[in-house]
Amino acid sequence: MTAPKNPAKGRTRELVRATGGPRYAVAIGVDALGTGLLRPFLLLYAIKVLALSAPAAGATMTGGIVLALAAMPGVGRWLDRGARSAVVAASMLIRVVGTALLLATPAGNVWMFAAACMFLGIGNQAWPAAHAALVATIAQGRERDAALAAARSLRNGGMGIGALIAAAALAGGTSGLRIAAAATAVAYLVAAGLAYSVHISASPATAGPHTPADPDEPAPRMGTLLAANVIYAFCLNIPEIALPLVLITQLHAPAWWSAGIFVTNTVLVVTLQVVVTVWMARFSRRTALVIAGVIISVSYLGFLAATPLGGGWGAPAIAGVSVLCALGEIVYAGSATPLVTAIAPPRAVGRALARFQLSSGFGLAVSPAAITALAAAGPVALWGTLATATLVSAAAVAR
Repeated sequence: MTAPKNPAKGRTRELVRATGGPRYAVAIGVDALGTGLLRPFLLLYAIKVLALSAPAAGATMTGGIVLALAAMPGVGRWLDRGARSAVVAASMLIRVVGTALLLATPAGNVWMFAAACMFLGIGNQAWPAAHAALVATIAQGRERDAALAAARSLRNGGMGIGALIAAAALAGGTSGLRIAAAATAVAYLVAAGLAYSVHISASPATAGPHTPADPDEPAPRMGTLLAANVIYAFCLNIPEIALPLVLITQLHAPAWWSAGIFVTNTVLVVTLQVVVTVWMARFSRRTALVIAGVIISVSYLGFLAATPLGGGWGAPAIAGVSVLCALGEIVYAGSATPLVTAIAPPRAVGRALARFQLSSGFGLAVSPAAITALAAAGPVALWGTLATATLVSAAAVAR
């Protein structure tokens, strides 16, 4: 008698194949592990190891990220010339350079730290576009959406594990931070080798049966979508910046509330990203993106309502509302990139994804300054402005 097939295992194999295969899945996990080891503690590294002041370190990190965005048009053109796994591997290798520069930076040298941040930023910005283009090459339709969601779950899980390891390494002081940075470089190098080894590229035939591939043909403008995405991207920094700021400085809640919310957000993304993305397939991708905007806006209003409750009830209320915010983030992540890959012609998908990542990167770069400035003006200014801007963006996407 033949044993019944396990549909869950079959589904996992399909997702791994659609994502790029087992080696590529391992590359994503290793890369995420390395990112988790360093990225959450980069500011702390600058302060503790390099002896930079917090304002100088923060401004340098922001400047490096902004400079890194200038590389995205070149990444898009490279992708539209057929490269896929090579661009993914390059995004990892350039972070090896950034981490090596970081390790070589002497105390007090802000310029070498800025260069390290720039190289790390180029890799961090290039990877999402390159990965999405690779998945779009080997998977189509809703299978592609599910594959992108599965990769995001894997990546968040890897980053969470990396962050936990790095947190334990902090007990070793500056030596622990240096060891974590060195381990990050090794992880990026291994991941780059694995990613390049899958040898995935796009054929000129993907331009369509009647239109020859033309890497210089303009990509779709997507102006409204890109402008809206700048605001949507703010939600990705809410658990890391806005909620700790409110909980600690306004509600005077213990720091473990912020840590707990961040961990919960990570667990929700890991466990629900694929499930929610597949369930939302009953809607068009554009409608799903609009729904995400509404959910995120409602969560912002929930934070506004919870803040006046004070430290006793305010912190638990904010933690509860953060689950709704995480759900909005999950719907956003599961619909935004798939929407871009669906509306862009194959011959221009690289440039379209690069422009989309440019808008996301810009939103992530300006959101810390915007959030802190709005928070200084009070809860209504912070959450009311964010809710209004996100609703306006959702309305613009719906048109």
